[in-house]
Amino acid sequence: MIYILFILSFALTLIIKNIAIKKSFVAEVNERSSHIIPTPHGGGIAIAVTWFIGLNYLYFTSQIPKELFFALLVGFIISIISFVDDLYELSPKVRLFAQSITSFLGLYLLGGFRELDLFVVALDNPILTNIFAFFMIIWFINLYNFLDGIDGYAGSEAVFLSISGYILFGGEHFLVLAVSVAGFLVWNWHRAKIFMGDVGSTLLGYNVAIFTIYYANQNSENFWIWITLFGLFWFDATFTLYKRFKNREKLSKAHKKHAYQRLTQAGFSHSLVVLLSIVVNILLFCIVVFVPNRFVAFIIAIILLILLYRIIDTKKAFKMV
Repeated sequence: MIYILFILSFALTLIIKNIAIKKSFVAEVNERSSHIIPTPHGGGIAIAVTWFIGLNYLYFTSQIPKELFFALLVGFIISIISFVDDLYELSPKVRLFAQSITSFLGLYLLGGFRELDLFVVALDNPILTNIFAFFMIIWFINLYNFLDGIDGYAGSEAVFLSISGYILFGGEHFLVLAVSVAGFLVWNWHRAKIFMGDVGSTLLGYNVAIFTIYYANQNSENFWIWITLFGLFWFDATFTLYKRFKNREKLSKAHKKHAYQRLTQAGFSHSLVVLLSIVVNILLFCIVVFVPNRFVAFIIAIILLILLYRIIDTKKAFKMV
């Protein structure tokens, strides 16, 4: 089944690419773009279709927990809304409303977020934990979209997280997600023949959030495993947002200040930036595996990411307003 899903994703991406070219459904070059020529987008449709087919197969063959299945299935909502957004550019309010509904339903179907382990104290008040989880899901949806900017970057991150999840926790759903993205990634590697689009990036961000909450509900320490593994993306997105806020920039304005964008501006090829990100992700995985204390592992990961950010600053400084 895994091989069939890979072929399906690969073939669907090719078909979508050809249709997008004929219909002039392309991502135009703008001030936020890291590409220099108009390129077809919407390849995330292939990811979504393959993912939901595989997800349903796992459910009907009893290979995925019921609550996890239904929570992940809710991602269908955000995929549809994001696809419409790719076509017609919906207003931020409509997108946020759709993300909120998706987040609420996903969290509800998981049975809520039971406990947030803060190392020195455990936060188990259901109101506080679920408010936190609700906004975390929305943030993961958006930050994954922010970080989908160069060839192969968002796709390789999803494959890394899927393989890591399978190694650490087991579960065929991780393999299904990995091959759903890998089939697309063949066409998205530098130089990209097609882009993912919001339909793919928002779904992937949602899935990561659901995995984080689901496995944290099994064992509160697992929350920090996922946060560490996902560190490259959330740290860049969150720290960049903080610096832009500190600079009193208009946060809704398009920009090219994420770490991966500044590296490409410094002359690094898309492929090299993605390969470097894979190396960093492997280091984060090793930290998770070989440092048993989750607090220590998280601190080491943060130090690593801060050091990397400092190095990137020397290559291309964070432009002040």
